[in-house]
This record gives sequence, C-alpha cells and structure tokens, in this order.
Amino acid sequence: MKNVATFIVIALFSTIGYAQNGPKIEFSAPDNTIDYGKISKNDNGLRSFEFTNTGDAPLLIIGAESTVSSIVVTKPAAAIQPGKKGKIDVKYNMAAGPIRKTITVETNAVNYPDGRVALKIKGEVL
Repeated sequence: MKNVATFIVIALFSTIGYAQNGPKIEFSAPDNTIDYGKISKNDNGLRSFEFTNTGDAPLLIIGAESTVSSIVVTKPAAAIQPGKKGKIDVKYNMAAGPIRKTITVETNAVNYPDGRVALKIKGEVL
C-alpha cells in the first residue's frame, strides 16, 4: 500500500511539472479586452490584440473567429517562437450602437484550458 501511495505522489508531481512546459500565450490587453470607447462611424474599426509567447515551445494560433459576421479576424500564419510577440487583428464593422463581442482563439498554449482563449471587444459606435 505504501508503494502505491508513493507511486501516485510521484505520478502527480511529474504530471504537474509536465503541464507547465510548452507554449504559453499572454495578452497585453487587460482581461483580454479591447475597449473601443465611444467612437465615430468614420473610425476604421481596426484594433490589435498583442501577445507574447512566454512559454518554452513555439506557439501556434490554430484558429481565430467570431460568431458574428460584423467582425473580421486576422491571425498570424507562422508559429510564434518563445519570447517573441505577435498580434491578432480585429476589424469591427462600424454599425451604430453598443459593441459587446467575443472572439474565440484556438491555440496550442498550455496555460488555457484546451488552448482556447476568449478575447472581447466593447464600446459604442455613435
């Protein structure tokens, strides 16, 4: 019984250490949110979510999309190497009214469950 308990403890610690290795994505926007504020319809609607790969392996942005057609998302095509920065561009169709939208980003990052990150934009188009 003592050997089984020791094995479980060792297995647990090795799994925890393993989960810390790999690519990690850290966004510079607070709470992964860009606030457009109150803007004019004449604004081009383009904003960028900047991030850094703080992990120890190449970071892949597998997909980035919104559930609404009023947002166009452009992701990096190449892997982001450890310590390097990248960006995901978001272009909002400037229809009058409040902005409250979410963009789902799929990555191979180990610091988010299943590598999925929710990015948000908010504001108001006057």
